[in-house]
Amino acid sequence: MSEFPPVPLTLEGSSLLHQFFSFDWKAWRACGQAERNEIVSEALAALKKLERKEEGAPARTAIFSELGHKGDLILMHFRESFEALNQVELDLAQTRFYDFLTLKHSYVSVVELGLYESTRKTYEAADAKGFAQHSPEWNAEIEASLKRAGDAMASRVFPAIPETKYMCFYPMDRKRGEQVNWYTVPFADRQRMMHLHGLIGRRYGDVVKQIISGSIGMDDWEWGVNLFAEDPVVFKKLIYEMRFDEVSAVYALFGQFFLGVRLPVERLALWVEGKL
Repeated sequence: MSEFPPVPLTLEGSSLLHQFFSFDWKAWRACGQAERNEIVSEALAALKKLERKEEGAPARTAIFSELGHKGDLILMHFRESFEALNQVELDLAQTRFYDFLTLKHSYVSVVELGLYESTRKTYEAADAKGFAQHSPEWNAEIEASLKRAGDAMASRVFPAIPETKYMCFYPMDRKRGEQVNWYTVPFADRQRMMHLHGLIGRRYGDVVKQIISGSIGMDDWEWGVNLFAEDPVVFKKLIYEMRFDEVSAVYALFGQFFLGVRLPVERLALWVEGKL
């Protein structure tokens, strides 16, 4: 594969924003009950509009009560564009509830499916037809392949937020140092490693929902990983097992991990009173 382009084909879908907030409990307690009720009612109305396009539609905004010292609330938003995500930020900022929030961290990315397996087949098919790399014919062959893959996997590139109790998020890179550099590894070797890496994830497919998003050129890391499950211990088991895999053991770098408990929008009024 060394004569073919080294970059695997990818499918991109929903734009994705994570927001990590701390909540000013002292300022909240200083408010009178009537004012708190008004603020929560206003926040609920705004969040309900953000949560779903219409009643019964898949969730595209979700709230999580965050564990640990890194913050109190995690909001994640799936939208059709980055402009729409920016509008979400602006809409939230107009609420009085936002005055009690301090943004501690955020992450911007786009849902991504890496196509290592089909990339090789697509490049080989284009080459077998005698198409020169990056020629109009070559590009048309690539676009047709991506179109077929996109149609087949539309629900994965434009996902709803899973309705599970727990969510784990972390960013990650592939190493590109002087001694170990993922981006100098031949395509065939990367394909082999990613295939074996994926087999581990598939074994957990019945208990963990995974959404990978790409963030190269958009945020500080190369990818963001979301894991959703009913039992948070399975996050530890999956990630631990994957770290013995070659692609993680040799080539992966991980950022901070964030863990949250799903907070249905309608329960926000209970959350501000100290109840999940």
